[in-house]
This record gives sequence, C-alpha cells and structure tokens, in this order.
Amino acid sequence: MSDADFPADFHWGAATAAHQVEGGNVNCDWWDFEHDPGSAAVESSGDAIDHYHRYAEDFVLLHSLGHNTHRLSVEWSRIEPAAGEFSVAALAHYRRVLTALLDVGLTPFATLHHFTLPRWFAARGGWLAPDAVEVFGRYCREVAAALGDLMPFVCTINEPQMVALHGYLEGYHPPAVANPALWKRVGGVLVDAHHEAVNAIRAVAPTASPGLCVQLPLLAPIRDDPACHALHELMQYEIVDRYLDGLTGDWLGVQYYRKQWVDPGSPTWFAAPPPEFALTQMGWAVHPDGLRQVLHHAAKRTGLPLFVTENGIATGDDRERIDYIEGHLRAVAQALAEGVDVRGYLHWSAFDNFEWSEGYRPTFGLVAVDRADDFARVPKPSAYALARVAATGRLAALREPSTA
Repeated sequence: MSDADFPADFHWGAATAAHQVEGGNVNCDWWDFEHDPGSAAVESSGDAIDHYHRYAEDFVLLHSLGHNTHRLSVEWSRIEPAAGEFSVAALAHYRRVLTALLDVGLTPFATLHHFTLPRWFAARGGWLAPDAVEVFGRYCREVAAALGDLMPFVCTINEPQMVALHGYLEGYHPPAVANPALWKRVGGVLVDAHHEAVNAIRAVAPTASPGLCVQLPLLAPIRDDPACHALHELMQYEIVDRYLDGLTGDWLGVQYYRKQWVDPGSPTWFAAPPPEFALTQMGWAVHPDGLRQVLHHAAKRTGLPLFVTENGIATGDDRERIDYIEGHLRAVAQALAEGVDVRGYLHWSAFDNFEWSEGYRPTFGLVAVDRADDFARVPKPSAYALARVAATGRLAALREPSTA
C-alpha cells in the first residue's frame, strides 16, 4: 500500500489569468474601468507582470517547481478586437504559448473567458445584449478550431457567478451595476453561454475536454432566524446551485477561498466574518474544511470529475500561505479518502499579480514579482513546499526541509 495522500496521476500546478499577468490589455472593458476615477478600481493593470513576453521562461520556472499542469486564459479582446474580426496574430501568439506549455511538460487548462470583455462587446450591452450567447459561442468556436488540438482541458467561463455578483449586484466589477433583477438575469445568460460554448468546442475540437470553473464559497446564515435562512437559500441557489444543476461538460473546476455569512440586514447581503476566524488581506475568512464540504456538494450535484482550479490566500506572510495550503490540501485529501473524484489541485496564483479592483496590494502568488526590478521572479518558500507535495504525493512533505 502506498503512503501517498494523492494519486500518482494527480494534476499539480497553479493558475493565472491573461489580464492579471500579461500587461497592456488595452482593448477590454477592464482597462476602461481601471482608468475611470469613479470606479472601484484602485489602480491600472498597466504592464501587469509582462507575462505576455515572458511566458516561456515562466513556464520553465513553474515546471522546475514541480508543476505538471498550468491553468491560464486566452484574452478575448486580443483575439476578437472587433465584432466578427479575429486576429490571426493573436491566435498565433496563443498557439506559441500553449505549445511552450506542452513542450516544457505542463498540461494546459485553458480558460476562454476570465472576467474581461472586448470593449465592443461591453459597449453593446455585454452579457445583457440580445445576442450575447450566440456571440460568445462564435468566439469559442473560432478559438477551439484554431487551438483546440493544444488544449486538452478547456474552461468556458471563469466564475460566472462572480461575473454576475460583482458586476451586477455589488457594482464592484464592470459594468458597475447594482440591480438584483439584472444580477439574476445575467446569471441565467452565463449558464446558457456555457452550454453554447460546450457545444461549439465539441463541434470543432474533438480532443478538447470542456468544463466550467466555478467559485463555490461555503455559505451560511449569520443568525438562526427565518429572514437569514431565506436569504441563505436564495444566495445558495444564485451563487452555487444554478451553476451546478444540469451542467454540461466533461469536468468541473472548483474554486474555493472562504466561508461567507449572509445577512439580510447588511447593504451587501453579506456579514463580516465572526471574530474567531482568521482573515486574509482581502478580508476573507479562512476555513479549510469548507473546501472538503463544497467538493462533496459539487460531486453530488454534478456527478462530474472535479479539479480544484483555484485555491489560495492573499497574505504578505508566506508562513500563512504554507499553513493555508496545508489545511486546504488536507481537506482535498480527506475528500478523496471519502470517495470524491478529485483529480487535481491548481493553486491561485502562480505569481503575485494584478488583483482586479484591489490592484497589486493583495499578494496571492507562489512566486513574488518585483515590478520595479525588471519584473524579477522570486519563488517563495511556499512554492518549494508545494513542490515537495507534488513530487511525493504526501501532505507531510510540505513541512520537510527543502532541497531547493
């Protein structure tokens, strides 16, 4: 019997998103949002970490840190800079990126939409445009036809429920709307867009395996009263279950960061975490067993193989990151032992990067980036700790002395 906590064929790696790492992504709605002084964004993404030019050396570094898998996104606004106009150069760039991943020994998980929209699509209404689903399907079909042979795993949409929540209820992301009716409507559109994308991918890229990546917070009522329970039921459906039930695709990416409490008395419908919970730089409550619980929930609702496609902590103390990884990997190992079909763990994030409206202050990365010193990459102790687990399949290796 093996003493490993994880199977030998487990997928180990980390994740990035194009807008957060590439730099110079000027043709999308987020670029406009960052430069609007009235928006929630605290600064511009600017050059990000210049991954657009440094991807090959970044992939070599990640492979050296024990990764066998990498999740990234292709940028819609680069690929389709105007409606129906597809950039041959952009598709060729991403072909080089995916080839570099495969050449270094990393299995690509490619995301087709990770928060950003082309400026032209946003201007015509974004996800509320009457032809939004068809337009997104056309884009997915073009990308899958051009790159599908290099994308064994394809995520259609990253965290659709957060696109809806942050953009249409909280106003924290573009288009900065706070309208409960539109929030629910956009959620339904995004479910339809995922199904359309799955059909498009399957039609033109038979070797590409489509899936969806969803953020699944562990939701709970802040008080034991009817109003709290009613809101919890509503949020559980609108943020979690509507994206799981009847899901098409071959696999599900589970993205877990925190436990959240709902409160109808709060203007945001969320309560501050109870004082006994440790908080991250984002103010999020650390609760590792929540990952085990949402893995069970996702497996039961979908029946699909699961990958943890994001999990991580914003902290300036890397010792906290190691603690966080240990607790959450223990939750994954326990879920595996309890019969949940979990096939990989991809940490968020590979690098310290642009964290949307929060800018560069929160640091999620396994690798630090000094943007003032030619974007120098410096792996943190947590990167080597995770590498030891990946090399051995044993959780205990996280705490063993590093040979790096």
